[in-house]
Amino acid sequence: MAWLLVVVAGLLETGFAVCLKLSHGFTRLWPTVAFCVFALGSFGLLTLSLKKLDVGPAYAVWTGIGAAGTAIYGMIFLDDLVSTLKIISISLVIIGVIGLQLSGSSH
Repeated sequence: MAWLLVVVAGLLETGFAVCLKLSHGFTRLWPTVAFCVFALGSFGLLTLSLKKLDVGPAYAVWTGIGAAGTAIYGMIFLDDLVSTLKIISISLVIIGVIGLQLSGSSH
């Protein structure tokens, strides 16, 4: 259950990163509100998961999901540059996240 919280928190991290861009420096109301909701949800779920998990692997999985999710979203929906190296690098992040999740670091 704690790992599921980390995964959802990582997805919410993707949401707050995207909304941060869409807020244009917190000058647009609804993306700013969405940023706040996603950020509070993400940090809240990460906090709950850390009651059961080691901080290192949990934090790495959270940031890995957030980074990979944000990069993928940007390439698909925000016209971010798509390159072979970027796709390979995102794949390596995802592989690392899966490896950390399988490492069995929960108490």
